[in-house]
Amino acid sequence: MNKEFYDIKVLKQDGSLVDLHEYEGKVLLIVNTATGCGYTPHYEGLQAMYDEFKDKGFEILDFPCNQFKDQAPGTDAEINQFCSLKYHTTFPRYKKVEIIGENKIELYKYLESKAPFKGKGLTISMLKKLSGAKDNEVRWNFTKFLVDREGNVIDRFEPTDDMNKKVLKRVKEVVEK
Repeated sequence: MNKEFYDIKVLKQDGSLVDLHEYEGKVLLIVNTATGCGYTPHYEGLQAMYDEFKDKGFEILDFPCNQFKDQAPGTDAEINQFCSLKYHTTFPRYKKVEIIGENKIELYKYLESKAPFKGKGLTISMLKKLSGAKDNEVRWNFTKFLVDREGNVIDRFEPTDDMNKKVLKRVKEVVEK
């Protein structure tokens, strides 16, 4: 088990602190989200993936973030209500966070250090410019990090990666391993 990963603490929506030990032995997909983004429909694919694999030790950890062109406005409760009503999400949603810049939460510092940016193409370059992200920082909403059952960050998916062809396929490989 990767003690360094599991010792990281995050804030639940209610403000209570939880460490990632709660998820030991599970496959995790950690994603920064926004309710008013062109990629917001990713919630549909995420929920379908969660429904398919949650009984096989799979969890999605949703971290709303308003740093990319203010596309996650509202309170944590408002964001949760939007996701629950519009996309029927049932996976854990955490407190709104900052994932770029000097107030970046520890979890994202760790994720980026273990799964550097590997995207390419005009859209990704444009998103980097829009966000002001540096080096391995997340460039936009709905970047996903895949963590295996041992707590190792094993993959990173940019928001432009196909949810079915790439993300779902990889998650299925890891869950069924």
